[in-house]
Amino acid sequence: MTVKPKTSGPSHGGVVIESTAFEETIEHVKAGAATATASFEQAQSQFQAKLEEGVSKAMKTAEQISEFNKGNVDALVKSSTIFAQGMQEIGKIWAASAQASVQESMSTFKALTTVKSLKEAVDLQTTYTRGAIEKTLANGSKVTEHTLKLAEEALAPLSARLNAAVEAFTAH
Repeated sequence: MTVKPKTSGPSHGGVVIESTAFEETIEHVKAGAATATASFEQAQSQFQAKLEEGVSKAMKTAEQISEFNKGNVDALVKSSTIFAQGMQEIGKIWAASAQASVQESMSTFKALTTVKSLKEAVDLQTTYTRGAIEKTLANGSKVTEHTLKLAEEALAPLSARLNAAVEAFTAH
């Protein structure tokens, strides 16, 4: 605050108090308030931009997870379908084998009822037993091959999803 001898303006004991210091203080307060307001608005704008960016990333991540999970479900359905079809084929192999075995047993039984000697019966029974064992072993090999092939085919979609998961997680 500046004090000058009286020249103009209100007086107080012959001294005029100039109001320039007060006006400067008011201007500094106004400028500080304007700067603070601008800083606050800038910070608010940055916060809002970061928040929108974060929400956008979260939504994108949620969409990616949803899409990835859809792929997992699709792979599981495909794998289950392959497995069910394969088990049906294996069941058909066993059923055909069992039916052939029953027919072979019936034929052997009928043949046994017409034998004329013990040696003929033993030979017929030996031939039947040898054939049954060979067919059982061959059928077992066939079922084993189908089972291994089925396992490989049924696991392929799940293995592909596992590989996709590993790639997705190692990429980030």
